[in-house]
Amino acid sequence: MPQVTCLVGCGILKNEVRYLIKKNDWELQTRFACSSLHVNYDRLQAALQSMLDPAPENTVVVYGECHPLIDKMMAQYHAKRVNAQNCIEMLLGKDAFVGELQNGAFFLLEDWARRWDFVTRDVFGQTPNAMGEILRSAHDHFLCLKTPCSDDFSAEAMALSRRFEMPLEWRETSLDILEDHLKRLIIPG
Repeated sequence: MPQVTCLVGCGILKNEVRYLIKKNDWELQTRFACSSLHVNYDRLQAALQSMLDPAPENTVVVYGECHPLIDKMMAQYHAKRVNAQNCIEMLLGKDAFVGELQNGAFFLLEDWARRWDFVTRDVFGQTPNAMGEILRSAHDHFLCLKTPCSDDFSAEAMALSRRFEMPLEWRETSLDILEDHLKRLIIPG
């Protein structure tokens, strides 16, 4: 099987993926898109297509099911994608992700905490009250995930907690599950 030469991914896990590439000494070209694109399907599709065309023959994609046509795009560009619903499942694993979601968690990673207004602006514009109502209708707390690559984003998380009147919880997560996902994509066999 030919060696993987390109990894396309969402910027939400850019630091973690780059860390694992260096740790495992994988020789890969990388292309990352802005983490806010999944709130706008047209922009996400355009970004994925521009990163995949032209992409080297053996391309892997570190995206979950963030676009309804993602698997069709993978087939079109002959790319393989991580077998996970989203970036949170890539970090926590399916059971932990589903369990935390059922417990009311809205997951918050560093990139989103630091750029919340930019990320949500396209969908909610200048109506933060609508965002709070939607958040609280499905979630009762923020679950902040800290990876070994995260910097301290507690101030930004606390500001969001106050703004949306939702408590914070923190969870340290290793990169073991993400690394396993990447190994399955990258290592032939």
